[in-house]
Amino acid sequence: MFNTDWQKSSYSAAHNDCVEVRTANGLVELRESDTGDIIVRTTPTKFAKFLQGAKAGEFDHHA
Repeated sequence: MFNTDWQKSSYSAAHNDCVEVRTANGLVELRESDTGDIIVRTTPTKFAKFLQGAKAGEFDHHA
C-alpha cells in the first residue's frame, strides 16, 4: 500500500497546533503537528470506534 499526505482538520485553519491524520500501509497514523516525530498507529476499525466515542462525548471528562 501507499502512504497519503497528512491531513488536518479544517477547524484548525492556519494554526499548527492540531492533530493530523493519514493512512499508511493499511493503518491510520496520527500525530500532533508541532511534534511530528511522534506518530500513533492504529487500525481503521479502532480509529473509527475512537471517532464514534469522541463524537458521543465518551472522552469529554478528560478535557
